[in-house]
Amino acid sequence: MHQTILIVDFGSQYTQLIARRVRELNVYCEIHPFHHVPALDPSIKGVILSGSPSSVRDEHAPQVDLSQWRGKVPLLGVCYGAQLLAQNNGGEVMPSRIREYGRAHLKTINHSSVLFRDIPVDSTVWMSHGDTIAKVPQSFEVVASTADVAVAAYHIRNEATFGIQFHPEVTHSEDGKTLLRNFLVDICGCKKDWTPASFVEETVEKLKQELSNDQVVLGLSGGVDSTVAAALLHRAIGKNLHCIFVDNGLLRLGEFEQVLDSYQHMGLNITGVDAKQDFYSALNGLTDPELKRKAIGRVFIEVFDREAHRISDVRWLAQGTIYPDVIESVSVKGPSATIKSHHNVGGLPEKMHLKVVEPLKTLFKDEVRKVGAQLDIDPSILNRHPFPGPGLAIRILGDITAEKVRKVQEADAIFIQLLKEHNHYKDVWQAGAILLPVQSVGVMGDERTYENAICLRAVTSVDGMTADWCHLPHTFLAKVSNEIINKVKGVNRVVYDISSKPPATIEWE
Repeated sequence: MHQTILIVDFGSQYTQLIARRVRELNVYCEIHPFHHVPALDPSIKGVILSGSPSSVRDEHAPQVDLSQWRGKVPLLGVCYGAQLLAQNNGGEVMPSRIREYGRAHLKTINHSSVLFRDIPVDSTVWMSHGDTIAKVPQSFEVVASTADVAVAAYHIRNEATFGIQFHPEVTHSEDGKTLLRNFLVDICGCKKDWTPASFVEETVEKLKQELSNDQVVLGLSGGVDSTVAAALLHRAIGKNLHCIFVDNGLLRLGEFEQVLDSYQHMGLNITGVDAKQDFYSALNGLTDPELKRKAIGRVFIEVFDREAHRISDVRWLAQGTIYPDVIESVSVKGPSATIKSHHNVGGLPEKMHLKVVEPLKTLFKDEVRKVGAQLDIDPSILNRHPFPGPGLAIRILGDITAEKVRKVQEADAIFIQLLKEHNHYKDVWQAGAILLPVQSVGVMGDERTYENAICLRAVTSVDGMTADWCHLPHTFLAKVSNEIINKVKGVNRVVYDISSKPPATIEWE
């Protein structure tokens, strides 16, 4: 069992980021909501208390029994966590007199504190709080301050308990990684043994024991998660893994053939299924995005179930679930309100009476890619942009027809190919073409046209939770527009989406 850092979530937008920074330092960690924390066991080497949108002064502020950890394992309170520790020990937390949001600089540091080892005075930190610690208890010593925040960090004497008012997990805190390393390695004594190599070795061995000689079926999408899950399972059980790749008629141009070819080169036992007409029939006349998503999900289950029953004695359904999916299901406030349905194989295990195996459920997306590299998966697969489960159905606004799919496939192929040729692909997190349900007047040659408009979308992001529109060069966009208008029949206008998430979403539907 790996040494573990327990991260107690009070609802902060940065909680997952804390976990990712800990993992980047090769230390395993788990996030648990404050009202559902596990009992302390020998594997837990330290606890981090997250921030929160709440105030510790609120009547119904999130609370947790801190005595279960205090003095037993090192404890680090971040923002709300620091304020909670201070207030529950007789300190005073008050509304900030000035705005404490954004960059600040540490003006005083007590370098005898192990937490601040190798962190220089004037180091930039990121503040994000409406309250401040106005007074600390006698047992606390202040170890860092900024020009406006007297208690930027403290240490409780005679125990390994610390509190900081800034966010070390945010990249704007320039020495945040050093502070976290000091806490994890020097204070908690973590061995930094959470690596892609160790994950592969341990997971393959666990899968061998769990699955034995059972038959396992997996729906491949061509994306990173399902591919890495397949590679791990293949290493563990070989030919007993049966992969199914469904062509729903909504994939990118030539993707079905390309993905099948790449998987066969990996030695996977894979069946390709042409189900385009099943999906087109189910989508006929549908224009509402949610109805389109649900129709695609329903038909996928029908097709997958039909194909899986061609395989004898299947007992397990493998899924590419990753850690953010798991966290979301047990988050502080429960699953988020549905903004849009996610396309997955929900309902399949019950329908098919199968047990579920999820080899990636402890990993973040960036860790999945690292594990994929450890498994020698082709970088062209690992570094692919995310692609929505419902495919081009949510990039065609309105009803779906084969002709509309052709237009958006061809426009998308031109956009993606030019991104690669001009070395922009790696700088973009996700990109695609959207077919708009409008027609506009144009002129081609000496003739008047009345044809469709294509919107190009390209964003930069870390994990898709937030995203900014990508500032691609105007000359490049002009070239893409010219290529699409000249080569895609039925398109005479190209526009570029400059909306960020939030308030917009990455996809249009």
